[in-house]
Amino acid sequence: MTLAIVYHSNYGHTRLVAEAIFRGTQQLTKDTLLLSTCEAIAQIEQLHQADGIIFGSPTYFGSVSAEFKKFMEFTGSFWYRQLWKDKIAAGFTNSSTTNGDKLHTLIQLSLFAAQHSMIWVSTGILPVFTEGIQQTEPNGMASYLGFMAQSDNSLKTLTPPADLTTAFLFGKRVAQCTQQFVQTKSLSIQSK
Repeated sequence: MTLAIVYHSNYGHTRLVAEAIFRGTQQLTKDTLLLSTCEAIAQIEQLHQADGIIFGSPTYFGSVSAEFKKFMEFTGSFWYRQLWKDKIAAGFTNSSTTNGDKLHTLIQLSLFAAQHSMIWVSTGILPVFTEGIQQTEPNGMASYLGFMAQSDNSLKTLTPPADLTTAFLFGKRVAQCTQQFVQTKSLSIQSK
């Protein structure tokens, strides 16, 4: 099983999230590529071979970054051949505010995956409440479509730093779903 994480990170925050997700995938597979959008364009054949791709972009003005959009548009050169059909897909984002319209970015990423006929994986991580108060971990942003984090623009950290724990769990979940899908697909092919 091979996974790829494709991200754009202008200030380093999205890269921190991508690295935590990468560590989560490593719990199930050592065959995970961690690629910036520029690296992904240069190594597109490796994405064609991957069983799953996790997309990540900061949220700028309620949308993916221009660099991530450039990557999305690059894939139009092979979209019509549906080379990513039935690959697992998932997405993540961060912004400096609690909301920042991050949901719109996740919707963009999931629609992008749908255009490629990919199979989207949600976070699958419920928030935890203690005495009626929502905790910061896991899934303190209560995001279900994909993973959301909050970054501190004055520092190269996330707010709270515990968001990286949820990122790790998210990476592990995507790897588990990909592994299950690949195994089921393999059994289906063998039974024919």
